[in-house]
Amino acid sequence: QVQLVESGGGLVQPGGSLRLSCVVSGSIFRLKTMAWYRQAPGKQRDLVAQITISSSTTYTDPVKGRFTISRDNTKNTVYLQMNSLKPEDTAVYYCNTPFKTYAWGQGTQVTVSS
Repeated sequence: QVQLVESGGGLVQPGGSLRLSCVVSGSIFRLKTMAWYRQAPGKQRDLVAQITISSSTTYTDPVKGRFTISRDNTKNTVYLQMNSLKPEDTAVYYCNTPFKTYAWGQGTQVTVSS
């Protein structure tokens, strides 16, 4: 069974940076497009970035130019580098495929506040 384990969140001031990691168990990682999602309190879970098996990336407008998604197939890990963070980026961040194929992990909390 595939497991998703997110980490790297924390409390950061506006303008700061964080790097999130998601380790995906199982050998099929390299065959999957992966995505990062976020869910703010009281809101739905939204996809913010995705990366294909050939490392082509797409981003939603709110994070474009500030976030960078990447992957390391040797480590079964997908990353999200978040720069110039804003209070509205505060959310729990999750990884999964764009089709939400796997059971959700616990997520990692990102709080942007002064």
